[in-house]
Amino acid sequence: QVQVEESGGGLVQAGGSLRLSCAASGDIYSMNMEAWYRQAPGTQREWVASRVSGGATNYADSVKGRFTISRDNTKNTVYLQIDSLKPEDTAVYYCNIRARRRPGGILNDYWGQGIQVTVSS
Repeated sequence: QVQVEESGGGLVQAGGSLRLSCAASGDIYSMNMEAWYRQAPGTQREWVASRVSGGATNYADSVKGRFTISRDNTKNTVYLQIDSLKPEDTAVYYCNIRARRRPGGILNDYWGQGIQVTVSS
């Protein structure tokens, strides 16, 4: 059993900052990749940022330079630091973790339920 839970969302003024947390719990042996997605009303869910265990990160063009994904390996927590928020960043943000539950086991994707980020102008 693996559970993923986001926290840290809320209402922020444009230009402000926010840090989202994604806590993974349960039977996780290793995390292979972490990613954040978001979905605004009336739109498809889009990829925002990803990180692999070696530390390499990738970002969507719309957030590059403003968003930072990181991981605390001591507690299986993934973060998304969001700076210089824009109204178009308003969306439900989802955490995705690709992980093994045992050595040599299959990689599975685990998703959080999403958390609302609202940016006022």
